Amino acid sequence: MRIIEYEGLRLFSEAGIPTPRFSVVDEPERAVEAAKHIGLPVVLKAQVLVGGRGKAGGVRLVETIEDVRSVASRLLGSEIRGEKVRKLIVAEAVKHSKELYLSIIVDRASNRHLILSSMMGGVDVEELLKNHPEALIKVPIDPLTGLREWHTRKLAAHLNLSTNTSIQLQDIVRKLYNIYTQYCCDLAEINPLALTENEKFVALDAKIIVDDNAVRIKGFRFAEETGAESEAERLGLNYVELDGDIGVVCNGAGLTMATMDLIHTLGGRPGCFLDLGGGASSERVFTALKFLLNRPHIKLVFLNVLGGITRCDEVAEGIVRAFDEFGGSKKMVVRLVGTREEEGKRILESRNIEYYTRMLEAAEAAVKQAAKPI
Repeated sequence: MRIIEYEGLRLFSEAGIPTPRFSVVDEPERAVEAAKHIGLPVVLKAQVLVGGRGKAGGVRLVETIEDVRSVASRLLGSEIRGEKVRKLIVAEAVKHSKELYLSIIVDRASNRHLILSSMMGGVDVEELLKNHPEALIKVPIDPLTGLREWHTRKLAAHLNLSTNTSIQLQDIVRKLYNIYTQYCCDLAEINPLALTENEKFVALDAKIIVDDNAVRIKGFRFAEETGAESEAERLGLNYVELDGDIGVVCNGAGLTMATMDLIHTLGGRPGCFLDLGGGASSERVFTALKFLLNRPHIKLVFLNVLGGITRCDEVAEGIVRAFDEFGGSKKMVVRLVGTREEEGKRILESRNIEYYTRMLEAAEAAVKQAAKPI
């Protein structure tokens, strides 16, 4: 479960990680009051659980009270990539000279935690690091022994920081790691971690994803549990939203991950991970497709099913229902093989719905179609 930014900033602040002064508001006049209290200029940030909000106009630097009122009025109640803006952060505008990237993730390939950091932070960090992979520092952590002083020293040394900033960064890494382990996170990220002109670090953003099983077992509760992933959870779907435009729907986490990897290798951009699970009924397939076809950032749905206990005819019935309700509003590529495959094919053929049997061929078709203008 991804928690909303202001909740993450509060966790940072409680842990002793420096953050800007900020208030959370749900009305334009409250934004004005907060701006007067904090002092201009301020940054208004839409509180949504989707990526790309900055480029969508959801983060604005404002310098006058009238602009605060005007921008807050426009943002509150608007939609950013299909998610309604109900709250804003009004934050102190922190002057800074550098933006670092810092995160801790689960590295499932090595069964370790992994600290990632770079002197290249900010809005386009993924693209920057893709073009300059050497700029990303990786420090693996054995979960049995945990974070050690030499880990933080190694990180700071690679970043070539001054003694003062090195000591600060090491302290922030320790505190971020404590949050990461305490809340059983899949990701704890600060981007950007700003370095001010007087050499003080400030976390300008917070991105935290808590493992869904930990949420259920440990009963974690956060102030804001909204957004697409929470809605999907209420529908019983295993869903993670991503920044691409191809919705990936499969049965089984392994197949879903493999399909996403293939889409990416072929030059496409996965827009989500949606695992139907085993033995999905036509109703579950329909529910998943209906949910995904309503996501505005999804241009094309790629349904890739390898039937075992999942029956292809049940999947086909769910696809037909989705086509009946949504028609050709969005493109869909279907790959269907396995149990009761022939029955499933007959159902799709009766409605002139195209399907594939080879995964590579279907993935190539999905990437090619998604690249075409809508």
